[in-house]
Amino acid sequence: MDKRKILVVDDEERMRKLVRDFLVRDGYEVIEAADGEEALEKFYADRDISLLILDVMMPKLDGWQVCREIRKDSRVPIIMLTARGEEQDELLGFELGVDEYIAKPFSPKILVARVGALLRRTSEVQEEKLSVGGIAVDKTAHQAWIDDKAIDLSVKEFDLLCYFLENRGIALSRETILNHVWNYDYFGDARTIDTHVKKLRSKMGDKGSAIKTVWGLGYKFDP
Repeated sequence: MDKRKILVVDDEERMRKLVRDFLVRDGYEVIEAADGEEALEKFYADRDISLLILDVMMPKLDGWQVCREIRKDSRVPIIMLTARGEEQDELLGFELGVDEYIAKPFSPKILVARVGALLRRTSEVQEEKLSVGGIAVDKTAHQAWIDDKAIDLSVKEFDLLCYFLENRGIALSRETILNHVWNYDYFGDARTIDTHVKKLRSKMGDKGSAIKTVWGLGYKFDP
């Protein structure tokens, strides 16, 4: 089996080497980045990266900015490192989609154990595949296909397509869709959901017509 790739991002070379040595000793392949910009470049250049270890305080782009950018289209596990143990930092990290939060100084052995536990937890998610009328998704791989041709979707577009597939034939209100896909109570106008549906239809080509507009309510997926 191929080694799992870990991207270690920290502006301190000594810290990167310490973490790298312990991870390599445990059988992982390690990629390093010294700042936020380099982290994004290396992450998007190699989509086989299994997990990020991300420092908060870095030049160019800090850890929060890097996390926010990556979470736009990826659910790769992220462990955030920080020299500060403030509750507000930890809350911000979880709001941005950080999976684990470790304050410096830390034990490298504990960090490696956290890496292993997080990778096992994310790998144990039951594989879910849905396929209807030439439209298919693999939730585990976060991939979608139209007539066996892969299409590139953002995180929310993918979640929206999965929700439609799971609820095919059911008329869904905009509020219902937003509460399930965005996970918050909806108190605004309908432009958020309408914009995402429009983009999703466009990327689905002819199959986009399977997403029917239910006037005065929302949408129904009916291939």
